[in-house]
Amino acid sequence: MSCYRWEGENLILLVHIQPRASPAGIVGIHNGRLKIKITAAPVDGQANAEVYKLLAKLFGVAKSRIVLLSGQTSRDKSFRIPSPPKLPEFISPPP
Repeated sequence: MSCYRWEGENLILLVHIQPRASPAGIVGIHNGRLKIKITAAPVDGQANAEVYKLLAKLFGVAKSRIVLLSGQTSRDKSFRIPSPPKLPEFISPPP
């Protein structure tokens, strides 16, 4: 199972978050999701804010354009990234 799919020009990214980790960054694939380590604690939205920042930098989009589709309070989350101008090597361009 892939950690992403394309819906038109929108990238749907499935992630698994590991909070309170050091160093922060992309770890690999965990149960069909992209595993991301972050340093923030899952308190008052701090962890989600750090994930937005990391994804914005990784895909070259503004944080405000990234939409959390599911998993507001879960470690497993789904994001929609509209028309990302940058793609990491593990993500193929849309068909």
